[in-house]
Amino acid sequence: MNTALPAPLLAAWLADAVLLAHLGIVVFNVGGLVLIVAGNRLGWRWVNQWWFRVAHLAAIAVVVMQAWLGITCPLTTLESWLRGLAGGAPYAAGFIQHWVQRLLYYDAPAWVFAGAYTLFGLLVVAVWWRYPPERRKPGS
Repeated sequence: MNTALPAPLLAAWLADAVLLAHLGIVVFNVGGLVLIVAGNRLGWRWVNQWWFRVAHLAAIAVVVMQAWLGITCPLTTLESWLRGLAGGAPYAAGFIQHWVQRLLYYDAPAWVFAGAYTLFGLLVVAVWWRYPPERRKPGS
């Protein structure tokens, strides 16, 4: 007896897993900035841990770079491909554009999103400067 999942069902589940991972990255980018600012105001030292701040800066830098270079996020491409394998319709635009339009019924050209990502990235850099990360001293 073959108990393997049918390919379309497996592709749909994998597409949903990619969607959740992508959502997690978006939440990390946006929520991370909120946590850094709020945490510094509330005295939470962990928000300035070097690893957290570098990961946050790198994550938004990748988004900004992709937007400026006109590169579709690989997670969007992967999810779209999996949705196609599952028999669904792939995204006609990028991940954020698709979900903003779907959730808010707002359609904007790609340059609007590139500008928004850039402004957000600059805000992350400004917060980096205002609340610099803490490096551990050797032996501490």
